[in-house]
Amino acid sequence: MLAEPRSAFVRTSVRPDRIAEIVLDRPEKRNALSLEVMRTLIGALEEIGSNRSVAVVLLRHEGPVFSAGHDLREMLRRDVIAYREIFDVCTELMQKVQAIPQPVIAVVSGVATAAGCQLVASCDLALASEDSKFATPGVKIGLFCTTPMVALTRAIGRKRAMEMLLTGEFIDARTAEAWGLINGAVPNERLHDEAIALAQKVAEASKFVIGLGKAAFYAQIDLDQPKAYAYAKEVMSMNALAADAQEGMGAFIEKRAPRWSSGEGS
Repeated sequence: MLAEPRSAFVRTSVRPDRIAEIVLDRPEKRNALSLEVMRTLIGALEEIGSNRSVAVVLLRHEGPVFSAGHDLREMLRRDVIAYREIFDVCTELMQKVQAIPQPVIAVVSGVATAAGCQLVASCDLALASEDSKFATPGVKIGLFCTTPMVALTRAIGRKRAMEMLLTGEFIDARTAEAWGLINGAVPNERLHDEAIALAQKVAEASKFVIGLGKAAFYAQIDLDQPKAYAYAKEVMSMNALAADAQEGMGAFIEKRAPRWSSGEGS
């Protein structure tokens, strides 16, 4: 079991099928990413990351807004040291999502804007209800969404990211799916079931192999192609030596279900 969260605005739990759920639960404040909320999320992700019983993480929310981004009440009349702290913690959160071995799936039913949209873009996978909307509207309030831009550009590419960043306009869920910000847009009444089904499908694989592959994905993504191949072939060579790889290949040849190890991979 996970420990109780340090903030009343974030809930965590682990299901019997090895799926952890992190729930943003501050709907009256549009699930704003205050410093308290961001630090609590970082702590929850760290704890889940070290929990060998957890295979996949769902990041979802209460209320009609996944997250409206930073808490603007923390952004008024501060000095540069305070602003750097906010964006340092935000950056740590986004990197933590991708650093833990378990895949993190954003589950969006409603609106995700600014750093909330950044959080969706930072997750490994994302599903959204068909009525969901996404935007990086900082330009409209005089604060360009520069840190969300990092995750957004890597998720949907330059021209589409620039369109969102320069106009601040919403895109709907179907557009977000077509652009690659989310993996799928589904009817709201099916969203949670579809997210669980996706998580369960991921959880069928070796936890060791999934963690290895996730780390390798983010390590190679920004390398040029020769360096990416040089890195990837070394990872795959070491992966092939692991107990789960040997078990998986043997099971395929023998036409049986694989029996994964406890996760150590050796």
